[in-house]
Amino acid sequence: KSLSRSSVRSRMSLKPPKAYNSLQKGALIWDPKPLQVKKIFEALKKGLNEYLEAHQAELDYLSDRHKDTKRNSRLAFYYDLDKQIRSVERYIRKLEFHISKVEELYEAYCIQCRLRDGATNMKQAFSLSPATKASRESLVELYKNVQECTEDMCFIEGALEVHLGEFHVKMKGLVGFARLCPGDQYEVFMRLGRQKWRLKGKIETDDSQTWDEEEKIFIPNLHEKFEIKVTELRGLATVLVGVVTCDSITFFTTKPQAIIVDITELGTIKLRLEVLW
Repeated sequence: KSLSRSSVRSRMSLKPPKAYNSLQKGALIWDPKPLQVKKIFEALKKGLNEYLEAHQAELDYLSDRHKDTKRNSRLAFYYDLDKQIRSVERYIRKLEFHISKVEELYEAYCIQCRLRDGATNMKQAFSLSPATKASRESLVELYKNVQECTEDMCFIEGALEVHLGEFHVKMKGLVGFARLCPGDQYEVFMRLGRQKWRLKGKIETDDSQTWDEEEKIFIPNLHEKFEIKVTELRGLATVLVGVVTCDSITFFTTKPQAIIVDITELGTIKLRLEVLW
C-alpha cells in the first residue's frame, strides 16, 4: 500500500477520532459509501463556492464605494467601509481555506478508495489461484490492506463531516386543508442519526398553529437522511399520520429553503419547514 494509515492521518493533521460523529464509540461505520460521499462532496463544494461568490461580490461593491468615499473625503464613512472590507476579506480567506481542506480530504478519500478496490481485486484473483504458501501469505497481506484502507476511508468520512456546517431547521407548520381542524393536536418527531427533535403543536380556533419549539440545529451526517414522523394526539391515544425520509443533499446552498414534505401518501397532510445552511 503506497499510502499508510499513519501517513494519511498525520498528513491531514486531524483531531482524534472521538471528535467525529461517524467514529463515536458504538457508532463506528465500517462500510464506507463512496457514491454517497461523492454526492455530498459535490453539493458541499457547490454550496461553499456560492458563499464565496456572494462574498466576493460584496467585497467588489464595498471596494467601489470605498474609492468613491475616499475621493469625497468623508473620512468617518471611509474608515467604516475600510473596516467592513477587512472583515469580508477575512471571511473570504476562511472560505477559501475551508474549500481547500474539503478538497484535500476528498482527494485522500479517493486515493484510499482506489487502493482498497485494487487490493480487493487482487485478493479475489489470489483466492482463485492454486493454494500455495506464497498465495496464502499474499491473501493475508491483501486482507490486511483492505481492512486498513476501509479504516482510513471511515476516518476521512468522519473528518469530512466536521466541515459540513449546520442545518438550522425552522418549523413552519402543517398544511392539511380540511384535515386540520381547530383543537387538533399533533406531534412532529425529526431524527438525523442520533440527533432528535420532538415538538408538539395545536390548531387554534382561527386556524393558526402554535408549536412549543420553532427552531432546531442539526449537524449534517454523511450516511443518514432526515426521518420525519407525525402523529395526531387524541387524549391519551396517538394516531400515526405518516413517516417519511428526506435527503439533505439539496440543503447545501446559501439561501433559506422552503421545504414541503408530504406526510401522507396522498399528500393530504404536508409539513412545512425552512432550512438554512
